[in-house]
Amino acid sequence: MSDDKTAAAVRARVVIERTYNAQAEELWDLWTTKKGFVSWWGPQGFRVEVHSLEARVGGRLHYDMIADTPEMVEAMRRMGRPPSHVTRARFVEVKPHQHLAIAHVIDFLPGVEPYESAMRVDLLASRDHVRMVVTLEPMHDEDFTKMSTLGFLSQLSKLNKRFERRAEAIEPTSPLPDKYGVSWQRRLCPSDLASAAC
Repeated sequence: MSDDKTAAAVRARVVIERTYNAQAEELWDLWTTKKGFVSWWGPQGFRVEVHSLEARVGGRLHYDMIADTPEMVEAMRRMGRPPSHVTRARFVEVKPHQHLAIAHVIDFLPGVEPYESAMRVDLLASRDHVRMVVTLEPMHDEDFTKMSTLGFLSQLSKLNKRFERRAEAIEPTSPLPDKYGVSWQRRLCPSDLASAAC
């Protein structure tokens, strides 16, 4: 195992939980259909254009991530980044209405060797609500892991709006350790990161 892979292995995963007054089928469709995916994927100020979504083991997930507001276009320009980039991923595990795992190819960062970053989604349904648990694998460095996590939390705010703010907060299991309001290998709830409009 290379030094980079060893370092990634010891960095903490990020576990994010939300509970929605919804059915598991509703959440599943948001992850596994083009119409559902484009309705919420991408941080605030971004949108996606899906070219391929095949919700089966080995199936492709190809889309463009597009800065969709003047502020985000300008922010990308200041960072020396284009306003959109192609994203490629594949479904590695699929158990309808219960579990899926997606591996994204990270190949759009200057100076960073391409690699895969995995996320796991578990849907735990009860009679009148469903708990969604998302586990994010660490990225190539700590800062990018935190930035990616903030982006994911931002896009979750779109789900809250979709379900008319029916999301129920889950109490964090311990105090938050850093300036980002992110608790690594711990549960995150809407109150954990008010600045990201969870």
